[in-house]
Amino acid sequence: MEFSDVVHGRHSYRGFLPKAVDDATLKAVFELASWAPSNCNVQPWHVHVLSGDACNRMREKMKVVAATDPVGNADFPWQGKFSGHYRDRQICSALGLWEHQGVTREDKAKRAWSWMRNFEFFDAPHIAFIFVTDEFPETVRLAADVGMYTQTLMLAMANANIGSCPQTSVSCYPDLVREELGVDSKYKLLMGISFGYIDVEDGANNFRTERAPLESTTTFHQ
Repeated sequence: MEFSDVVHGRHSYRGFLPKAVDDATLKAVFELASWAPSNCNVQPWHVHVLSGDACNRMREKMKVVAATDPVGNADFPWQGKFSGHYRDRQICSALGLWEHQGVTREDKAKRAWSWMRNFEFFDAPHIAFIFVTDEFPETVRLAADVGMYTQTLMLAMANANIGSCPQTSVSCYPDLVREELGVDSKYKLLMGISFGYIDVEDGANNFRTERAPLESTTTFHQ
């Protein structure tokens, strides 16, 4: 694929087929992603990829804890709210997704169902949990490196015709993930990525977001 096609073709998909990605393709995609840039080449990402029974066990446990504790205890808790045009974009995105999922703003039960789909991993056969170490004082800066890795990973997936959905929602339950995977507490859960082959019959996958005009985000100086 042309690079521009890969970039434009990457979307957050929210409906997957049960078909698993084969091991050779998985390793090739994650190896390619490892070439992402990072400050001083420290490569601070720590990734756990779940497939098969491991993915299903995590899915079931996360559904239970999300239903009983909707807030969780994220390592990087969200504080405050979006405002201004950032809030406008957030609302537009939420309403657009709900429309494609058959959800109305007034239907609280269906809105709750939409939220819980996050913890079902949208039926994906795989999920990757991405951690960053807290061994160094610049954890936030390291998180920026992990962000570059994550985008590279999702582009590598798109190039292999694999759909993905980045999820900070699953990072609300880091203790569950660490316990299930045997991960040391010094690794902080930044996000997850559900991924697999796209279910074209799922209406949520027809949802597309727009991008702000370039001049609203980027200034060129000469």
